[in-house]
Amino acid sequence: MFNFEPSKMNLMSYRSHHCGELRISDVGQKVVLSGWVQKGRDLGGMTFIDLRDRYGITQLVFNMDTDESLCKIARSLGREFVITASGEVTERSNKNPDRPTGEIEINVEDLTVVNPSKTPPFTIEEETDGGEELRMKYRYLDIRRDTIQKKLIFRSKLALETRKYLDSKNFIEVETPFLIKSTPEGARDFVVPSRMNKGEFYALPQSPQTFKQLLMVSGMERYFQIVKCFRDEDLRADRQPEFTQIDCEMAFVDREEVLDTFESLTKHLFRSTLNIELGDFPRLDYNQAIEKYGSDKPDLRFDMPIHNLNQTVKDSGFVVFDSAEYVGGICVPGVADEYSNKDLKKLTEWVQRPQIGAKGLVYAKFQTDGSIKSSVGKFFNDDQLLEWLDRAEGSKGDLLLILAGDKDNSLKQLGALRLEMGKRLGYLDSTEFKPLWVLDFPLLEWDEDTQRFYAMHHPFTAPAAEDIYKMDSPDREVLKNLKANAYDLVINGAEIGGGSIRIHDRKLQARNFKLLGFTAEEAEEQFGFLMGAFEYGAPPHGGIAFGFDRLCAVMNHQNSIRDFIAFPKNNMGRDLMINAPAPIDKEQLKDLGLDLKD
Repeated sequence: MFNFEPSKMNLMSYRSHHCGELRISDVGQKVVLSGWVQKGRDLGGMTFIDLRDRYGITQLVFNMDTDESLCKIARSLGREFVITASGEVTERSNKNPDRPTGEIEINVEDLTVVNPSKTPPFTIEEETDGGEELRMKYRYLDIRRDTIQKKLIFRSKLALETRKYLDSKNFIEVETPFLIKSTPEGARDFVVPSRMNKGEFYALPQSPQTFKQLLMVSGMERYFQIVKCFRDEDLRADRQPEFTQIDCEMAFVDREEVLDTFESLTKHLFRSTLNIELGDFPRLDYNQAIEKYGSDKPDLRFDMPIHNLNQTVKDSGFVVFDSAEYVGGICVPGVADEYSNKDLKKLTEWVQRPQIGAKGLVYAKFQTDGSIKSSVGKFFNDDQLLEWLDRAEGSKGDLLLILAGDKDNSLKQLGALRLEMGKRLGYLDSTEFKPLWVLDFPLLEWDEDTQRFYAMHHPFTAPAAEDIYKMDSPDREVLKNLKANAYDLVINGAEIGGGSIRIHDRKLQARNFKLLGFTAEEAEEQFGFLMGAFEYGAPPHGGIAFGFDRLCAVMNHQNSIRDFIAFPKNNMGRDLMINAPAPIDKEQLKDLGLDLKD
C-alpha cells in the first residue's frame, strides 16, 4: 500500500524503532521506521534505500518479484524524502561491519511518503560537497549531517553535566537580565532602543559580571548560569557576536577554593563526556608564561620553550643583536639535517608577514655530522654558536631559530613561531589534553594611543593583596607591574575560562576606577549601583566564566566553535539563513524615536 497523504496515517504509527536501533537479535520482528532517504541503489530486481534519522541508518530492501508496484515507488524516491516504512527485520546476506545496523535490513511491506523533498543544494554526508557559506544558508540541512548532529548532542550533554556537577556543589542557577545598561569599558556593546523611553538605550550584556556580584551581596553565596553573552566585535573562528558562558560566582572564598572547584568541574566534564581522566593542573605565573612561551595561553602539548640569549650573544660586534633590547630563540629538535636553505627562506618570509612583524630570522643548524651552518656564520665562530646551543638546552641535530628586537614584540613573535613549528612538525595533532592555570596577571595594561590604563580583565578585579599599596604610585612602570588576583584556565593553547577574586570594598573599587581614568562622577554614573551595594555588607567573593562554545570545540580537537552552535553567524556577523541583520520598517523606527531622515 502507498499513501501520499500523511493525514491518513495514525500519528502513533510513524515508528516502532529508531534507525540506529535494530540488531541481529531483532530478526523476525515487524517494525515501523521513519526518517530521511539518505541514498538509493537499484540492482536489477532489487532496490535498496538507506533510511536515516538522528540515531543512525537502516537499510530498506524492496523486491521487484514480491511487490513490483512498491519497488517502482521506492525507485522514484529522491534524496531527503521523508518516508515511513514498515516490514520485517531480516538478516543481511552482504553485511556492513562499519554500521551498527549492518547485519540486518528491513524487507519493506508498506511505504508512505510523509513529505517529498527538493534536491538538496549539497550532499547530506559526513564529507559534504557544500561550501561553508552555502551550508550556513541552508543550516537546517547542514544540521542533518551526522558530524554536526554529534557536535550539538555533545554540547547538550556537556551542559547537562555542568548543571549536575554545580548543583551537587550547592550552586544555584539564577537568570540575569538581557536588557541592561551600556558601559564604555571592554568590547563594543550591542544596543537596543527603548520605545517607552525614547532616546534611551539598553545594551545586551557582554557578561553578567555586575549582576553575579550583586547576587553575592544578596547572600546567594554560590551562583551559576549557562548564559548567552553579546559582543559587537570583529569575528574569528573562535568568536561569534553571541556566545555562551558557564558563568559562576562564589562568596567567602579565596583563590585556592575557586581554582580547586573549577579544576574539579573541568575534570568531571572530561570524565563524564569523554571518559578521559585529567591529572592535576600545573600552574604558571603570567610573567613566566610570557617569558617561556611568548603567550599567556601556552600550548603545553609540546615543549620547545623560548630562551633568553641576551647574555650569550650581545656585545659581540653584531649590530642586529647589540642594538636589540631582547634576543631570544627556540630550539627545534632533530630537524637540522632536513631543513634546507629554501625551507629557512620560506620560514623567514613567514615571520616577516605583517601578522607576525619580525624584521628577519637568524638560524643555526647543528647537523648530526657535527658541522654547523648559520645565517650569521661570518660573524660568529663555531665555539660561539655552540654556546648558543648550550644556552638553548639543545643538542646535535637541532635547529636554533632566533629573533631580536624590543622585548614585548620579540616574545610574541617567538611564541607565534613556536606554535608554527609545532604545527609543521605535527605536535598539535596530539589527541592529548594539557590544561594549566595561568596566574598573577597584571591588573592594568597601558594603551599608547589613548595614553591611559585599561583593566586587563575587567574593572572589578581585585589587586593582589601585597600590591594594593602600589595603586597610589605616580610611576607608570610601577602601575604596569601591579598584579591582579586573576587566573585563566588554558587547555591546549586555548583560553577556556577566566576569572578573579573581586573587589568588595567601595573605597578600593573607587581607587581602581581612578587608575582607569574615571572621574568620581563618571564612576558613580556608570557603576554607582554596584559601589552602593558594597556599603551593605558585601562579602569577599570571586568567580570564573568558561567559554562554553570554545570548551566544546577544544574537547573535540576543533579550532572553530561554529559547528557547536546550532545557528551561527558568518565572519561578517550575518545569519545567512534568515538574512539578518536587515532593515526594519519605517513605522517601527518611528515608534522607537529613530525616524532617520534621508
